Amino acid sequence: MINKLCIIGVGLIGGSLARALKAADFVEHVVAVGRDIDHLKRAVELGVTDSYEASIENAVVDADMIVVAVPVGAMKAVFSELSGKLKADAVVTDVGSVKGNVVRDARAALHDGISRFVPGHPIAGTEQSGVEASFAELYDGQRVILTPLEETDATATQSVTQMWHAAGAEVESLSVEHHDEVLAATSHLPHALAYTLVDTLAQMHEHREIFQFAAGGFKDFTRIASSDPRMWHDICLNNRDALLEMLNRFSVDLNKLTKAIEDEDSEFMLKVFSRAKKARDQNC
Repeated sequence: MINKLCIIGVGLIGGSLARALKAADFVEHVVAVGRDIDHLKRAVELGVTDSYEASIENAVVDADMIVVAVPVGAMKAVFSELSGKLKADAVVTDVGSVKGNVVRDARAALHDGISRFVPGHPIAGTEQSGVEASFAELYDGQRVILTPLEETDATATQSVTQMWHAAGAEVESLSVEHHDEVLAATSHLPHALAYTLVDTLAQMHEHREIFQFAAGGFKDFTRIASSDPRMWHDICLNNRDALLEMLNRFSVDLNKLTKAIEDEDSEFMLKVFSRAKKARDQNC
């Protein structure tokens, strides 16, 4: 059981974790820290957290577990503020969708404390954001990927694993590099495509009619374009190389499909669509 959990950035992800751990009686006290005091007060009013602090230094006093749930672009500053402020056995983890840059920033700031840092990424969420959108069941049956480092203490990894199990999640481990490659393909590329498609259509002269008559397929595909723009801006920049590789690969395949349509190559089109349907039906 966690005696004191400190959540830095209590939105959908951090708030849902706090709710889940409270529901499981796995945490005694949850303190939140952030820049928006009204937002922190709202988290207490909703029962998501028990208290709040305006400064990280005050919030982490006696904390057993610190969860960094800010956008990946803001993690460097958070790690710098954590440096030298933690008790010896405190464990730090994060929820960032990119691991390479997060690990680099943590190593630079935490120094010897890196042995108590367990990089993590819950593969769960909605297009909503903010503590009001949080709910205790978000992680039920969902995967959480941990990417422990060579220097990560095994007991720290075990503590984070137990926390996510208590929240209802299944925990798996990947290397930092493999995580970023996989997520670039399965998460970051789809978000980039959804944002771009909606933006393209919004700039068309007939955009009102386009959105008015959009059917279920359009809404299903573009739902994730309602996600937090700042968060996804940070993710794209922080996983730049892996995402660019996927964008280039997708562009090649899209150009092939474009040519097939131009040439009325029905055999190629049917082969692509059939192969895609089979892969989707078998794996999702």
